[in-house]
Amino acid sequence: MTIQKAAVIGAGVMGASIAAHFSNAGVPVYLLDIVPEASKNRNSIAENAVHKLLKAEPAPFMDKSGARLIKTGNIEDNLNWLRDADWVIEAIIEQAKLKKDLYQKLDAVCPANCVISSNTSTLPLQLLTQAMPESFKQRFMITHFFNPPRYMRLLELIAGPQTRPDLISKISHFADTRLGKSCVNCKDTPGFIGNRIGIYWLLCGLHEAIELGLSVEQADGLLSTPFGIPKTGIFGLLDLVGLDLIPHILKSMSAALPAHDAFHQVSHLPEFIQALIDDGYTGRKGKGGFYRLNTVEGVRVKESVNLATGDYAISEKPDLDALLSAKKKGGFQALFDYPDLAAFYAWRVMSKTLSYAASLIPEIADDILAVDTAMRDGYNWQWGPFELLDKIGLAWFVQKLQNDHLPVPPLLVEQQALYQTNMKRLDQRTLSGLYQPARRADGIVLLSDLKLQKPAILLNASASLWDIGDGVACLEFHSKMNTLDMEIMRLIRQSLEKVEQGFCALVVHNEGENFSAGANLTLLMQAIHSQNWPAVEDLINQGQQTYQALKYAPFPVVAAPSGLALGGGCEILLHCDAIQAHAELYMGLVEVGVGLIPGWGGCKEYLRRWLNLPKRPGGPITPVLKAFETIGMAKVSKSALEAKELLYLAKSDGVTMNKYRLLADAKAKAVTLAKSYQAPEPCLYPLPGKTAKVLLSMGIKAFQALGKATDYDAEIAEKLAYVLSGGNCDMTSPLTEGDILALEREAFVALVKQTGTLARLEHMLKTGKPLRN
Repeated sequence: MTIQKAAVIGAGVMGASIAAHFSNAGVPVYLLDIVPEASKNRNSIAENAVHKLLKAEPAPFMDKSGARLIKTGNIEDNLNWLRDADWVIEAIIEQAKLKKDLYQKLDAVCPANCVISSNTSTLPLQLLTQAMPESFKQRFMITHFFNPPRYMRLLELIAGPQTRPDLISKISHFADTRLGKSCVNCKDTPGFIGNRIGIYWLLCGLHEAIELGLSVEQADGLLSTPFGIPKTGIFGLLDLVGLDLIPHILKSMSAALPAHDAFHQVSHLPEFIQALIDDGYTGRKGKGGFYRLNTVEGVRVKESVNLATGDYAISEKPDLDALLSAKKKGGFQALFDYPDLAAFYAWRVMSKTLSYAASLIPEIADDILAVDTAMRDGYNWQWGPFELLDKIGLAWFVQKLQNDHLPVPPLLVEQQALYQTNMKRLDQRTLSGLYQPARRADGIVLLSDLKLQKPAILLNASASLWDIGDGVACLEFHSKMNTLDMEIMRLIRQSLEKVEQGFCALVVHNEGENFSAGANLTLLMQAIHSQNWPAVEDLINQGQQTYQALKYAPFPVVAAPSGLALGGGCEILLHCDAIQAHAELYMGLVEVGVGLIPGWGGCKEYLRRWLNLPKRPGGPITPVLKAFETIGMAKVSKSALEAKELLYLAKSDGVTMNKYRLLADAKAKAVTLAKSYQAPEPCLYPLPGKTAKVLLSMGIKAFQALGKATDYDAEIAEKLAYVLSGGNCDMTSPLTEGDILALEREAFVALVKQTGTLARLEHMLKTGKPLRN
């Protein structure tokens, strides 16, 4: 059984976004809502929802053409459509009676093997199925998506005692493999796992900041990146969720939780927050929240709320350098022990949150891995609560709790590590004190697990080579932001020799948040400051030759990227035989933003993609124009599907929805290619030379005249046009790859000598943002 057609009832932001994500998976979906009063268009609510999705940011669609898979209607006229649905998701208002009335209608019309589920996060399954027919209970479950559904990987699954096991498996497998979700089985308890802990953490952070007199910037600066938590921190996340939703969540959770639960200690809101809500300050969707943008003397400035007075003032970056330096030297223990109010705040919030999470086993889940997965994939924490406890040091943590006269949860009393490596596998501890395997779903292969089984074949400070079985090796980057440096280039060349000697294929993959942010610009800056131009040319030459060796290796090279693949990170992908990309791939040649052009073969390989396009209109000039437009505008794909449209990915390249399945899919592709592999033939480039260069120069001058390009934008663009058009070549004599690489080197070295490029590089390194000079 599989899901061939789905339906979502309720076209609010959440329901419509769930429908959009089904379309991302290529699954047709019905989107139904009520018939609005006094409206000529009975489907207007659902139709308007889709229109809003097409304009929304971040984009709910991986490709806007996916909107064609959504068929809009209403529940009065179109419930009969559901006769061919395999999964119907209810996402209407959180009122049990309205939901149950709808369920009666759905049970009557949906086929026997159709799953009916609710996206509720506040109402228990037991309440929703009370007095419902047996036929309904057997097919019903809660499937709690996190917002926004495209990007948040967690799906909490809550089944009842009568829910058919085959239907649970059907949904879990589909959500995992097609929707890309991490499916976590939860118990039917208030807030399930993610929100039970996450909301407690947010409220605890709010109250402790107020009590200790911290600013919202101090709280967010500390309870974010230093703990592997998104930079929104506490107050930024509350703004994102919406302040107006918090009272409803508190009311629901407080009513459902037993009197002894620690949640009740933080389940109240200060009066000034209700005043903010009443005044329209509901967070990002309103006029602002704890943060807002204001205009002062014609200038847009960021302001924040004073937690003591409720008034706004200009937001100031907190000084946490000394505290973070202590953490860098001594870890979390040094941070918590630092003699500073902010450190005390961090301890108060995180000690309570981690203790609360530990106290909820086995109430909310049977094992700690489920909780850690929920917090990683539902709240984007780098480490779940129990992984974080092990990083802090459990014995130290328990001793500090005892020193503060705080209760120690039963799970932590023995002070045993919560995870351990045993028999070359990862085990998790149970309440009994025994360890059991941290099991993955069938078909999931993680590099972090494989690395427990044997040492690296090759290793340096920036990269490693691993044996991942079946004759396949895996090249991993692990530099900061996975930026590419000479250590990585060296290990790539060493890896090519090792793979040729004892393997059949190579996969390029890492489990970082981003595949690669590009070349390490600091190395380039050092050469520029010393005006060591031969070193710059050598840097480019080494990268070019390394990537060429990768391209022409006598075995298949398959890349498995996820997240950002920019600049040099994009270039290495362009040189691979095949790519198995995670659906969330943001890939692009962005060098113009730092005053450069792609210099490691990016121009060469991207041109080749356009030149090899079948039935290409416009003759030899079209590939040059297309490549110039994409590279010159530093276009970055917003998904793997868009990367295919931009020709960064080939039609034959695969897309994996679930990031945890990416390595397994790439390995399978590599094994298949290895069976009859032949290295590619060298490519020739019939380029138009000066004809195309003149045409591009006219366009550059026009953009300059319109104010759409700065003078230095134009200078970079001219260099790019020179490379892509083939320099001063004659079209009757096609260029070789070496010729194009020489043009790249020439243009690159010329640009690094310019003060405009130096300014762009320095600005990028300082701010992380491009400079338009």
